[in-house]
Amino acid sequence: MDTATFLSTLQQQAQAQKTILQSEFLPLDDATLNFKPHATGWSILECLEHLNRYSRFYLPHLERALTATATPVPPQPVRYSWMGKKSLDLVNPVNAKKHKTLKHMNPHNSQLTTAVLTEFLQHQEKLLHLLSAAHKADLNRKAIPVEFFKLLKMRLGEAFEFLILHQQRHIQQAQRVQAPSLQPLSLVV
Repeated sequence: MDTATFLSTLQQQAQAQKTILQSEFLPLDDATLNFKPHATGWSILECLEHLNRYSRFYLPHLERALTATATPVPPQPVRYSWMGKKSLDLVNPVNAKKHKTLKHMNPHNSQLTTAVLTEFLQHQEKLLHLLSAAHKADLNRKAIPVEFFKLLKMRLGEAFEFLILHQQRHIQQAQRVQAPSLQPLSLVV
């Protein structure tokens, strides 16, 4: 896929994720946002806090990599490394397999407030800004350290796609948590 189409697709997905947060999660009360479907499950706020923790790591690295790009690069196809393909497969929402998260990225049983939503929206704005700036960058350059093993590097394009897919996966998880609370109570007489 060429760079322009790739970035345009990611921008549309990031914007859609922002819209979901604004329309589906912002109007909810604290009890609904903190509801857990079961003891080991995450609440809506825990799903979003998990994403905030990843954004706190990856967004500064993406910004530095884009700032380090001295001259615009001509359009070229986006390529994937073995590491990139594995990372993307791991977080792809189509992959229903559950994965254990790193301890410091796991917000389970955290005391969270609606500030999590505000922070997520700020991260989305930053991500959208970086995606716009990426049109001049070499998306095939290995520049972004992998969070769990910083010696490994992802390509710039892979890191953008990783963030978007990871967010999509956990936003869908948060939507599933919310779904039972949307069901009207029925009384059986």
